[in-house]
Amino acid sequence: MINVCWVYPDGTEHNASVAEGVNLMEAAIANDIESIYGECGGSMACATCHVEVDETSGVAAGQPFAMENEMLDMVESGRTPTSRLSCQLVASQELDGIRMKVTW
Repeated sequence: MINVCWVYPDGTEHNASVAEGVNLMEAAIANDIESIYGECGGSMACATCHVEVDETSGVAAGQPFAMENEMLDMVESGRTPTSRLSCQLVASQELDGIRMKVTW
């Protein structure tokens, strides 16, 4: 299990323990995280699982792959340098303690 924190625009935080191997979009849906929908089921066709990785958490989520990179250009709230699709972030010890800003 790893610790994950979703941070809403108003500063409210939602923390959860997530089993390794679960993508963070699925974890968000299971934890009723507002504005994470995953309409495409994680196939990178909708960008409705967009998050911004909070670099102050000290967790490096890596860079998006080519297809993810293309989808991030279409996010409604606007892309940032730390934008990721949470369906492409898989819970692992490297992501333990990750904080993600949820966009509305």
